[in-house]
Amino acid sequence: MSYAKYMIGADILIKSLLEEGVEVIFGYPGGVTIPLHDRLSCYPQIKHVLPRNEQGAAMAADAYFRVTGKPGVCLSTSGPGATNLISGIANAYMDSIGMVAITAQVSTKIYGTDAFQEIKMTEVTRPITKKNYFVKDVKDLPGIVKEAFYLARSGRPRPVHIDLPVDVIKAEVKDFVYPKDDEAALRENAEKKIAKDLDKEMEKALTLIGESKKPVVIAGHGIILSGASEEFKEFVESNDLPFVTTLLGLSVLPDNHPLNFGMVGMHGMAYANLAVHNADLIIAIGTRFSDRITGNLEHYAKRAKVIHLEIDPREIGKNVPADAALLGDCKDIIKMLNLKTAGIADAGKRKGWIDKICEMEEKTCLDKIKTEARLKRTKHMFVFEVIEEISRQAAEDSIVVSDVGQNQMWTAHYFNFNYPGQFLSSGGLGCMGYSLPASVGAQIARPDKQVWSIMGDGGFQMNMQELGAIMEYKLPVKIIMVNNGFLGMVRQWQELFFKKNYMCTPLQNPDFVKIAESYGIEAHRITRLDQVEPMIKKAALSKDSIFLEFMVEPEANVFPMVPPGQALKDTLICK
Repeated sequence: MSYAKYMIGADILIKSLLEEGVEVIFGYPGGVTIPLHDRLSCYPQIKHVLPRNEQGAAMAADAYFRVTGKPGVCLSTSGPGATNLISGIANAYMDSIGMVAITAQVSTKIYGTDAFQEIKMTEVTRPITKKNYFVKDVKDLPGIVKEAFYLARSGRPRPVHIDLPVDVIKAEVKDFVYPKDDEAALRENAEKKIAKDLDKEMEKALTLIGESKKPVVIAGHGIILSGASEEFKEFVESNDLPFVTTLLGLSVLPDNHPLNFGMVGMHGMAYANLAVHNADLIIAIGTRFSDRITGNLEHYAKRAKVIHLEIDPREIGKNVPADAALLGDCKDIIKMLNLKTAGIADAGKRKGWIDKICEMEEKTCLDKIKTEARLKRTKHMFVFEVIEEISRQAAEDSIVVSDVGQNQMWTAHYFNFNYPGQFLSSGGLGCMGYSLPASVGAQIARPDKQVWSIMGDGGFQMNMQELGAIMEYKLPVKIIMVNNGFLGMVRQWQELFFKKNYMCTPLQNPDFVKIAESYGIEAHRITRLDQVEPMIKKAALSKDSIFLEFMVEPEANVFPMVPPGQALKDTLICK
């Protein structure tokens, strides 16, 4: 520091963050953060990124973790600044994302008096964090930060919240001692890796795998989070195990892997859903059996035994009973499986079953869906034609960030993912407005990679102010907006299940190109199919940010689709 003759709580926080290797904070200032931001300016080791809304800070921090594996840090002032973080924190909680959210708070002297911009944030965040802290004494701050980061990244990663009153931020401190790892371990309350009965459960699992004739593996986000894709590849290949993925499990292995049968669930591939429905064994790895992948539980995979491999004991048996429960980190457990299943299955033992899934694929593949859609074309392009072109021209190591809604499902179906973690999206919370701020976090984390931000016209307007962050930090994000003039996914449900009662879903939109240009971003509107290829090429070659608005079929629907309340076997191919 150049001018401070003494340390204050702000210095202690910043020094603690540096001890944890923090390089970036996504934050927005306010009255009670001023002392903290004042001191933060003295520490050039940490880059402070200013979003245009605190929700953007949390979603950028979320993406930062997905790309780097290091907990993202977001910072806000008290009151409305803190509450604006909530959707981003909840999103991280649902998707198992490591995050440390820091909110400044009113002074402890007036806390509890309904002071200006006072909200009891620990009460608000308790259901959506792994743990939260209200810091009453600056002496506790280093230990709290140490524990917060440990919890955020250990076991099942999830957000942790620190609420920091302004008098603690300003409190004078004589020295700084950061806890050692062994000291922090004494205080940890992390979810422990319970090994109880693992050997017994492993024997059950091995028996089930050895006896199975029609197995299906469900690959979830946990495999990617644990960095277990190579181990997973060995497991499925050595045991002739066809696999399907959850939405966030996409990219666990390349889409063209011969055992990869695509996404399962409400908008999953029909053949993936039928494979699960007809399986005699389901091996679920790093997934919580959410309603979006199971459909109606009363009819879910009734012929199948279930092996559930999961790090969070609360998820085992919560939705689908497990015949064998393998509790632990995906990477560790799959390594054990690979050692123990060597030679357990004869080569080609399941060829007939895999051939049967391939036969179902031929009958219900995306090519048939595209053909059906094109018969209904008016004058516009389809979103899948845009996504397929992006997939052809994007760099192989690009990062793809979708928003939520129809654009999300079309991206999941038609972009060919080729490395683990290539796809970022809001899964469990389904939070519109995710893509643009998440793209900021992803691009800050990996300035060397192409980042493609894909969204609809509805989702774009949720957080389009983050164009300001893209402008300020000169981020070369490729912004792709597909404009159908509707809140597309809601409109689709209204069409299919509510007799086309389009209540509140048609959008009166502004001139998006002019909005992007006002931020100094090159922008183009594409209205013809023959413009798609050259404009995507232009974006791929550009070293700067570019905004492309594609005018697409207004009432195109996403298929396949399992109607609400129905079973996976009831997947609609088109309608």
